[in-house]
Amino acid sequence: MLSPRQAIRSVVVGSMLARERWQSGVAFNPLSTRTAQDPYPVYAALRERDPVHRSRLMNAWLFSRHADIDVILRDHRRFSNDPRKGKLNRRQRGNLPPEDEFTMLFLDPPDHKRLRALVNKAFTPRAVNALEPRIRSLLGALLDAIDDPAGFDLMDAVARPLPVIVIAEMLGVPPEDRAQFKIWSDQRARSLEPVIDARERAASNAAAKALDVYFRPIIEERRAAPQEDIVSALAQAEEEGDRLTEREMLNMLRLLLIAGNETTTNLIGNGVLALLRHPDELRRLREEPDLIPAAVDELLRFDSPVQTDFRRVLEDCEVNGFPLKQRENVVLMLGAANRDPDVFDDPDRLDVGRGDRSHLSFGRGIHHCIGAPLARLEGRIVLEMLLERFPQIGLGDGSPRFRNSIVLRGLETLPLRCTRA
Repeated sequence: MLSPRQAIRSVVVGSMLARERWQSGVAFNPLSTRTAQDPYPVYAALRERDPVHRSRLMNAWLFSRHADIDVILRDHRRFSNDPRKGKLNRRQRGNLPPEDEFTMLFLDPPDHKRLRALVNKAFTPRAVNALEPRIRSLLGALLDAIDDPAGFDLMDAVARPLPVIVIAEMLGVPPEDRAQFKIWSDQRARSLEPVIDARERAASNAAAKALDVYFRPIIEERRAAPQEDIVSALAQAEEEGDRLTEREMLNMLRLLLIAGNETTTNLIGNGVLALLRHPDELRRLREEPDLIPAAVDELLRFDSPVQTDFRRVLEDCEVNGFPLKQRENVVLMLGAANRDPDVFDDPDRLDVGRGDRSHLSFGRGIHHCIGAPLARLEGRIVLEMLLERFPQIGLGDGSPRFRNSIVLRGLETLPLRCTRA
């Protein structure tokens, strides 16, 4: 039974959504558990009926067409990543981190450019590609540990542990701390959602403080005696005489923990589920394994680990003829753009041979995901080794279920039934 406060909230939300629907013919409810399970019909309705949609619940304009979103993502001079530059309601202001704890993800040039230049030194293509043997070894051990391939959860066995082990090793975190790292990562990832409750916000803030306590002595050690890890690379990185402060390093490590963990977990889970729901495409990958790199990008397009992004308007302007005013908030529906029929032929069809990297799953412009090469590498290795290890892969008992979120889309469980080679 709903409490009086919950009942009032339900009525208010319902009336706001009814007004949206009356004005535009469609409504987007970020709190809907039904939409969380399958947002794509709602995305299609937004694109077709009201591609620039006013959401009072989110205090923002929602863009759902690929062409519009691509323009905004590339234009950092008119559209800001910094939430402080938008018109915020009381709830949104309450969700802001302290001034000195804004990560690179929420900063504009010149601060963003400076930080990006320094962290790029730790994510060179050579450094990422060198990880392949180690990732294969780690995944092999996880697959060996599956007691019964005829009934196991891919999320628990592979999708959650593999990315956190990889990023933990890159950060120099010892094996005994990985489980705690996963907890902190999950709690921090929820901070990206615009509709979390007070309990989740408190847990996220507590995780941030715990990470600071954990990393401070490690940063001091790496400055004095560098090792082969990202903390050392960041501690030693220098650009025109500039180096990261301790606070900047702590913020960066928080961001890398989420970026290197949560999104790749979702790529693995969402991707394998999509293949299981399209058995002809799964069979095609078995017959043509050279398609696997292209398949990773198609899976990223088809059910993106990151569904939405946010910007704030810096000056009165237009986007493909639609007027926007300074300080208005903009929500970019990446998942909708990735199914835009003006860009992708038959967009609701999974095609592992599509070979199209026009998807927006890693963003565009100066904020293009710095971890994209690592995510693609892990996704490719997982597909290759799953197909090698299991001649038959099918859904097990129970229904896969997605978490309730609108930013990071990922599964809670993915039960599988497999046979070993």
